[in-house]
Amino acid sequence: MNIAIDGPAGAGKSTIAKKLAKELGYIYVDTGAMYRAMALYFLEQGIAPEEEAAIAAAAERAEVSICYQDGQQQVLLNGENVNGRIRREEVGNMASATSIYPAVRTKLVALQQKLAKSADVIMDGRDIGTCVLPDAEVKIYLTASAYTRAKRRYDELREKGEECDLSAIQRDIEERDDRDMHRETSPLKQAEDAVLIDSSELSIDGAVAAVRAVWQERSRKAAGGAAAGEENTCR
Repeated sequence: MNIAIDGPAGAGKSTIAKKLAKELGYIYVDTGAMYRAMALYFLEQGIAPEEEAAIAAAAERAEVSICYQDGQQQVLLNGENVNGRIRREEVGNMASATSIYPAVRTKLVALQQKLAKSADVIMDGRDIGTCVLPDAEVKIYLTASAYTRAKRRYDELREKGEECDLSAIQRDIEERDDRDMHRETSPLKQAEDAVLIDSSELSIDGAVAAVRAVWQERSRKAAGGAAAGEENTCR
C-alpha cells in the first residue's frame, strides 16, 4: 500500500510521515530531501536557478539515492551523505525554483516510483498524489496557514541558535507557495481523491492521528473489496 502526502512547505508533512511510517512499519520516502540534494549540487556548482540549460546538464551529472541506516533515511549525493546540509533555507528555495524543470523531475520521479513499487511506502512532497503516485490507496493534502508554517520554521531555527526574522520567513514561504502552485510542470494542488487536513491548530500527534484515521478507513475498504472479490471468484 502507498500513502501519498502532499502540501505546501512547512505544513508538517515530513514529521508526520516519519512518525506514521514508524508506527505502521512502512518505508518513509522524503521526496523533498531528494530535490534538496539536487538543489545543493546546483548551488555548489555555482548555477543560478534561472539557468535551465545548465540545470539540465548538471542534473545528468548528479546522482541522488536513498539508503537506510539504523532505520533512518540517508540521502546520498554522488555517494556522499548530505543529510546535514540540505535543510538550509537557501537550499530549500533553490529546490523550489529548480524543481519546475522537466530534467530534474524526470530523474527523481523515476526513482520514487521504483521505491513505491517494491514496498509499502509513505511518500511526501508537492505532487505525489497527482503525478508521482496517482494510484496511491491513501492520499492526503496537508496544509496550514502561512503564518503557522513560518512560526514553526522560526522556532526551529531559534532552537538551533540561528538568528532569523519571522516576517522574512513568512514572505519566503508565501513566495515558495506561489511558485509551487503556479509552476507549469506538476504544480502543487490537491488531488481530487485526497483528504484535506489543516494542521494549523493540530499538534503533531493530532495530525498523525488524523492521517492514521484515513489510512484505517481506506484499509478497511480495501480489505472488504478483496474479500468480496474472493467470494465472487468462489461462486
